[in-house]
Amino acid sequence: MSFYVYILQCCDGSYYTGYTKNLELRIQQHQNGKGAKYTKAHRPQRVAYMEPFGTRSAAMKREREIKKLSHQQKLTLIIGQDKK
Repeated sequence: MSFYVYILQCCDGSYYTGYTKNLELRIQQHQNGKGAKYTKAHRPQRVAYMEPFGTRSAAMKREREIKKLSHQQKLTLIIGQDKK
């Protein structure tokens, strides 16, 4: 089973980072205001970044790493993925 770490770009330019085992369902939840408290107030515009993992623990570890990054560092990560 795959797990995913994702970054959503919100309508105010902020980023929300999370992990899930069903990316499509989780994005729908965020868009419907049922995904997380943060995304209720900061509506998501798009999935800016996504990384697959083989285990939940690996995805959770990466989520924690990304959450510690500054806004600029997250932007660099997103831009780097777009170039691949």
